[in-house]
This record gives sequence, structure tokens and C-alpha cells, in this order.
Amino acid sequence: MAGTEKGPIYAAVAANIAIAIAKFVGSFISGSAAMLSEGIHSLVDSGNGLLLLYGIQRSKIGPDEEHPMGHGKELYFWSLVVAILIFALGGGVSFIEGYNHVMESLSHEGHLEKPGDPTLNYIILVLAMIFEGAALFFALRSFNKERRKRKFGFWEAIRKSKDPSRFAVIFEDTAALLGLMVAMAGVWLTDYTGNPIYDGIASIVIGVILAVIAVILASETKALLIGESALPEVRLGIEKIVEEDEEVFNAKPPITMHFGPDDLFVALDVEFKDNLKSDEIEEVVRRIENNIREKYPIVKKIYVEAQAVTKLTKGGANA
Repeated sequence: MAGTEKGPIYAAVAANIAIAIAKFVGSFISGSAAMLSEGIHSLVDSGNGLLLLYGIQRSKIGPDEEHPMGHGKELYFWSLVVAILIFALGGGVSFIEGYNHVMESLSHEGHLEKPGDPTLNYIILVLAMIFEGAALFFALRSFNKERRKRKFGFWEAIRKSKDPSRFAVIFEDTAALLGLMVAMAGVWLTDYTGNPIYDGIASIVIGVILAVIAVILASETKALLIGESALPEVRLGIEKIVEEDEEVFNAKPPITMHFGPDDLFVALDVEFKDNLKSDEIEEVVRRIENNIREKYPIVKKIYVEAQAVTKLTKGGANA
């Protein structure tokens, strides 16, 4: 995938802050647990967006003495933190709030308080759906633009993406829309039946939705944080560049690892043709490195273990 775009994240943060305030107001006036859960959800999403922006900024810091490979993986770390927050604060708090609301409704069965006027909740939920839908539209448009270039299916693009900030926003906005629909159903059932237990059940369902989304996001981010290789077509392309050099006798498949969406490390084990001198091998190594970087600009660091057929000369080239 191409470089990280901040636009969809900014749009999501702005929408979630406005929506969170509206939901908390609606919850305070009506006493709705589902609305309170949705307010917490939007507040958590706002914080998550800021964490992703922070991760993107930190990932751009170059190599230093303590971090010779740079800080690219900070984006993966903060994306994992986002998943944990969605699970703990979003899913956990919503589930607990809903459970308490259900237990309270059951304990007061037979003399339930009449729910407050839900009109404001309906207005807030509809407006929230519009804002969340717009944020999801921009996130999907950006994601699909890159996905179609590579002719990936949607889930295939998620699995192969090296930029969690792209699919994290999509997951969050999708969870938000599903949560809003559930909250709408809970508010309507509570208003129609006069029984607030449905409001609590809606809050529990919202918590489950957030927990599932968080687990999916954590799973995808974990793979990147541990260290994922380049896409198969990139690995094959690099191998082809090496093998097609006229001075290469044999080469093993390259070892690659992403240190960020646009920061790829490549290690090569190359055997050169007979009777090449050390300075000639160095010249060939530089040519191969330049050819790789020209075709794949995301390759930032290359290490080459080079040897001739009749004599061994080891050397490294590091960006």
C-alpha cells in the first residue's frame, strides 16, 4: 500500500468528538444506557484517532544510536494500543454498563420508572449515523483506491496491508455504525414497551461488537508488530532483479521485513561469478541495490552477504 494518509483519520476524530458530546447530552437527559455506551464508544474512538496520528508521526523518526532501524514500528505499537483500548474501554465499559442496567431493570420489575422522552436520542442517533457514514465513506474511498490498484479483494487487502492506520479507521467506523443501529433499536424497544431492559441489552450488544472488532484489529496488528515480510510479488520482483544481473551466479530468495508501511528491510545472500575481485563485487552490489530501490522505493535498508564461486568475500551495504 502507498504512504499513510491522515485525512480519513482527521475526519474520524472530528466526527467522533462532536458525536460523543451529543450522545452524552442525550444520555444525561433520557437516562439511556445504550446512549451512554455510544458516548463512551465515540470518546474512545476520538482518543484512538489521536493515538494513530501520534504513531504515524513517531514512525517517521529516522535511525539513531539506540534505534538503528528507525522508529517505523511505533505505528504498529500504537495501533495495538488502540485495539486494547477499544476492547477494554469501549467494549468492557459498554458491556458492564449494559449488564448493570439489565440487572437493575429485573430487580425493579413491576414498578419500573417510565423512560424519558427518546426524541432527542433519535435525533442524535440519526445525525451520528450521517457523520459516521461520511467518515467511513472517506476511509473506504482511500483504502479502495489502493486496493483496486493491486486488484485485491477487500479482506485480502486487509490481510496484506502493512499500514494498520488504514484499516483501523475502517474497523472503528464500521463498529460505530453497527453500534448506532443497535442503540437505535434499544431506544425504540424501550420506548415502545416501556421496559428499560432493552436499553441495557443494546448496551451489552454494543460491547460485544466492539470486543470483536478489537480482537480482529489486534490480530492484524500483532502480525505486523512481530515482523511481516514484503508482499509475495515484491519478494519475487527483488529476487528477479538480483538473478538477472549478469555478474550473479546464484542467489537465495531474499529475506524481507517491514519496519513500517513504507520502510522495508532486505537481506540478500548472493553468489557471484568466478574470478570477480572484491572491488568488482562491491560495484555489482551497488548496482543491484540501486536497481532494487529504483523499482521499490519502500526499500530503505539492504544488507548483502556476497561471495564469489572460488573465493569468499563478505560485505554489507546498509542504507
